[in-house]
Amino acid sequence: MTVSFQTPAPDSLAVPPDWPVLYEEARALARREPLLAPSLSLYFPDGGDLALALGARLAETLQTPCIGTERLRLLFVEEFRRDAGLVTAAQEDLYAIRSRDPACDTYLHAFLNLKGFQAVQAYRVAHALWSAERTELALWLSNRVSVAIGVDIHPAARIGLGVMFDHATGVVIGETAVVEDHVSILQNVTLGGTGKHGGDRHPKVRRGVMIGAGAKVVGNIQIGANAKVAAGSVVLKDVPPNCTVAGIPAQIVRIHDASQAPAESMDQSL
Repeated sequence: MTVSFQTPAPDSLAVPPDWPVLYEEARALARREPLLAPSLSLYFPDGGDLALALGARLAETLQTPCIGTERLRLLFVEEFRRDAGLVTAAQEDLYAIRSRDPACDTYLHAFLNLKGFQAVQAYRVAHALWSAERTELALWLSNRVSVAIGVDIHPAARIGLGVMFDHATGVVIGETAVVEDHVSILQNVTLGGTGKHGGDRHPKVRRGVMIGAGAKVVGNIQIGANAKVAAGSVVLKDVPPNCTVAGIPAQIVRIHDASQAPAESMDQSL
């Protein structure tokens, strides 16, 4: 098979990547780095597809002595085959990373090396299992991701499309949290509960939000669309859309769009 490799230019990032894009990037890398060729051939065989590639990559990362690589691969591939939306979500996430992360110059790099991407795809399978009332297996998989990758996402949490978990180490997302589309979350971010009550107790992060490294967002609160939470902030109250908050406790430090500014009487302490 003859393939050509060309790193996509920024203006070519029009749509999420499909199988041929990743396949060609994998073959080109195998030629440049023969040491990686066996793994790349496993993930990207001739005649394969993204469901097989994702299943093989996740299984290799999350296997245990008792539940080996092949059994996990079959589980993942079965879920990706059963719900094509899971594969579409993976494509959207790859596109988000490639578009937003200046350190990511190929889709393949995100697929192979970024544990935030892997953690989110494993979460998506765990969430599918949870929704199908296979809760014990979903919780096992969630715990396995936490142990192997260092990202702790409850399988009942709801996460949208096109999300980027940059670095991802130490990210914790609780059971009733919601993360909408096109959100970016950096390392050591917590979307947690207060511990004072049950029920709906975790944050709701709306579309287009960016949460900086080490930020803690606690309680059943809203982070409005396109808001930014600065690194190290502790957010305890609702954040309006289109603003930046920072500090402990977090306060509004910038309004991105004057038409979205809060009323003069709004409590600026968050």
